[in-house]
Amino acid sequence: MIAEYADRVWRGEADDSIVDPGMQGRGVLTVADGVGWWPGFGNVITFETEGELALFDTSSPFSAKKLHEDVRAWTRAPLTTAFYSHGHIDHVFGTGPFEEEEEEEGRRATVYAHEAVVARFERYVLTNGYNAVINQRQFQAPQLRWPDVYRHPDVTYADRLTVRRGGLTFDLVHAKGETDDASIGWVPEHKLLLPGDLFIWVTPNCGNPQKVQRYPREWVHALRLMAGLGAEIMLPSHGAPIFGADRIRQALLETAEWLESLVTQTLDLLNAGARLDEIVQAVRPPAHLSERPYLRARYDEPEFVVRNLWRLYGGWYDGNPAHLKPAPDAVLAKAVAELAGGPAALADAALKALSEGDERLAGHLAEMAALAAPDDAGVHRVRAEVFATRAANELSTMAKGVFTWAAAESERRS
Repeated sequence: MIAEYADRVWRGEADDSIVDPGMQGRGVLTVADGVGWWPGFGNVITFETEGELALFDTSSPFSAKKLHEDVRAWTRAPLTTAFYSHGHIDHVFGTGPFEEEEEEEGRRATVYAHEAVVARFERYVLTNGYNAVINQRQFQAPQLRWPDVYRHPDVTYADRLTVRRGGLTFDLVHAKGETDDASIGWVPEHKLLLPGDLFIWVTPNCGNPQKVQRYPREWVHALRLMAGLGAEIMLPSHGAPIFGADRIRQALLETAEWLESLVTQTLDLLNAGARLDEIVQAVRPPAHLSERPYLRARYDEPEFVVRNLWRLYGGWYDGNPAHLKPAPDAVLAKAVAELAGGPAALADAALKALSEGDERLAGHLAEMAALAAPDDAGVHRVRAEVFATRAANELSTMAKGVFTWAAAESERRS
């Protein structure tokens, strides 16, 4: 059943990715002898080997109880080992219910991760409020609270680590990509590749506008390294499995090609002295890969990757001298509104731009009108309409989240 389902996803006949629920809620599905796949928002890979249970990734605080129930329906073996593919919260919060069992027996699982996961957890504590706000905005979850207590790894490593449990070998290799703390997992007995979030069935999450630095060039290297392993099964931490060495290699190498194209174009223009705005308007991903089911821009977007590359290699100054030491946004907005004939005139211009299909310009004008007249209900009605329209017409989770949040802000004030 899983192989047939994975084939449908590969052919674009079904959707299963970081933004599509796919098989979520089906429990642990057996992929190979002693290997299970628990699909959720943050998949978990389960292993039963010589009476032991091992997990690669452990799900989120919101699904830990369900994970435990489903795994226990699959095996009663004690959890001895867990691996974090990286430190995002949808991958590191599922050991608790298992460890409650083990504490009764005087045992505790050993958790393995890259050493930078510890620094991530420390940063999450320092920026707890900010992370709550940006994730509420991104996922439209106003009640979401960001955790402040984390299950730290027991064993960390810098470059490579091999762990043997029962009859299985887990080779871990550090990589940078979406995060600086990623671990690629390789289980040679099954020719099984565990890429974590380095492959998520959409374009790489490499430019997220509200999150910390991503590493596009290093991500390309990681994709090619994985492609060279000869895997016959790939179980990503988001999205469907891929079966077959040829398909796995194609998916990884084409994702690398897609991402490297953005890197090369951006660096060429940066080195030529172009402004950030010029680069964002000029760089485009390879057109011949646009129809691949695993290269749709439904979570992140190419232009966000370009901005992230600029941040990584060019700093925060975007080449526009007015932006080096700018006037406050509200001061600029009021000046422009005065020149235009008042905030209402700016709002009318925003609606005109929207009706003519220039949603980007409409966004600028509506935001300026609201900054110039923050208590004007009519202006906020226009701002809400503009950003609700923008949200409806976007494909990526990132853009939809920000624009929907902006529309909701003005709906409350209109």
